[in-house]
Amino acid sequence: MSRSDPETAQPGVEALTIDDVRAAAKRIEGAVVRTPTLHSITLSQITGADIWLKFENQQFTAAYKERGALNALLLLDEKQRERGVIAASAGNHSQGLSYHGTRLNVPVTIVMPRTTPVVKVMQTESVGGNVVLEGETFDEANAHARKLEQERGLTFVHPFDDPDVAAGAGTVALEMLEDAPELDCIVTPIGGGGLMSGMSTVARALKPDMLIVGVESALYPSMHSRVKGLNEECGGDTLAEGIAVKAPGEFTSQVIAKNVDEILLVDEAALENAVALLLQIEKTVVEGAGAAGLAAILAEPERFAGRKIGLVLCGGNIDSRLLANVLLRDLARQGRLARLRITLKDRPGALFRVMRLFDAHNVNIIEIYHQRIFTNLPAKGLITDIECEARDRTQLEALVAELREQGYVVHPVELA
Repeated sequence: MSRSDPETAQPGVEALTIDDVRAAAKRIEGAVVRTPTLHSITLSQITGADIWLKFENQQFTAAYKERGALNALLLLDEKQRERGVIAASAGNHSQGLSYHGTRLNVPVTIVMPRTTPVVKVMQTESVGGNVVLEGETFDEANAHARKLEQERGLTFVHPFDDPDVAAGAGTVALEMLEDAPELDCIVTPIGGGGLMSGMSTVARALKPDMLIVGVESALYPSMHSRVKGLNEECGGDTLAEGIAVKAPGEFTSQVIAKNVDEILLVDEAALENAVALLLQIEKTVVEGAGAAGLAAILAEPERFAGRKIGLVLCGGNIDSRLLANVLLRDLARQGRLARLRITLKDRPGALFRVMRLFDAHNVNIIEIYHQRIFTNLPAKGLITDIECEARDRTQLEALVAELREQGYVVHPVELA
């Protein structure tokens, strides 16, 4: 059995069945991590649902994408293996395909936009991929990959719009339902739709009455628009860049329209909260896309109350500086970190008197910023921003209340 070009074959929903997923599971067995599915007591208490987590961030390349990439590689015939494969991707697909291609001695070319962060290029090259930088956008990189496919006789492996790739992704659901057969709901991130296509195919075959919910970033509601026949705008900087897809797959859209009950949209604050919560409670690092399922449940707990829910932590590739920002912003939303903007008179002892109030309330001062020039205050006035750390919001609010009682004008600087 060898694979054909899914774009040429124009597959329909019948191209992906649970038997295809089961065959993929046997094919990739032992070459990918059989990640654990674990019950989260604390998240269950917080959400009011019974939460089970599938830790796909424990794969070698820290994402489920290995499964579909490997399944596609193993279906190549001998000539296709010798010539090699090509893909356009700046994300987890590029690493999964490169890692397993190198392991199987199949040459892998990855086309990325020139705007791709250097760290992603280096990560792909470190697992054996040959990276070609072309174009300013993903669409331009994809067009170049298709051109090279024809010129060099390579086999194109789509990151999601491919039944073989989706079948590999569906093995996540097979394992999850083996480990937690009592599940009556799955909440799964959707970008191009490969993961949800595979997982929903398994869920509908094994548990026809299961509630199947997809989740997209509110900034990139592409599958939501496609399925509902809407024309919602896609664009912006999202924490969930792994599912920031402007054009979902044609094949995957058909499968999702058939199998999925609803698609929810989550905002950036919900994604940040979910990433932070998973690190704090489960001690696991998850990228924005991987936390989307939890974000949806936290945003609408009443919708899922009492359900036995399976969540896939589909990836853990997040920049460390970005993760640090997310965690600090989460502390700010909890009221444990704050920046207070205080108007003072530019006189000796003015700042000292304010600091005495911070001391009295046991609120720790982290940074102080003075602004005398670029203000709309009189020449003898100044604005002072004080970044501080409190035990909780109640302690912080007590400090702000006393500052105002003492006659100070205080404005907490809010997060977006």
